[in-house]
Amino acid sequence: MDIHSNDSSLAAAASGKRSLYRLRVQVQFSSAHSLRDYPGDCRRLHGHNWKLEVEVSARILDELGIALDFKTIKAEARTLADSLDHRYLNEIEPFDRINPTAENLAGWFYRRLAERIDGEFARVSAVTLWETDTSCVRYTEEDR
Repeated sequence: MDIHSNDSSLAAAASGKRSLYRLRVQVQFSSAHSLRDYPGDCRRLHGHNWKLEVEVSARILDELGIALDFKTIKAEARTLADSLDHRYLNEIEPFDRINPTAENLAGWFYRRLAERIDGEFARVSAVTLWETDTSCVRYTEEDR
């Protein structure tokens, strides 16, 4: 089967629209940090049970009808999350120099995942990092 001939791509093409698939996976990790020069309680050592959501975008599917295997995305996200799991983030490069805020962590995950995942047909489009059940940051690069 031709990678361009899957039913949803054909339907989108017939309507004059381009197909776009957005795949999302989540992994979790726990770590501690302190925010340097923060004017509040978060300047003290504290921890979070983080949830990382990785979004990958693709316009076409392979011969099996897959944009990118969920297992591949999850394995790359898990590898990076494991490198921070049960660690003090302020001691890990680059957070030994820059504040380990949720925003900086989200950008760090995005750039490293893009290096590992981006290819001809699929690319990392966003990373959402949940610090708590009610607070998260979504990082993307608009020019990509």
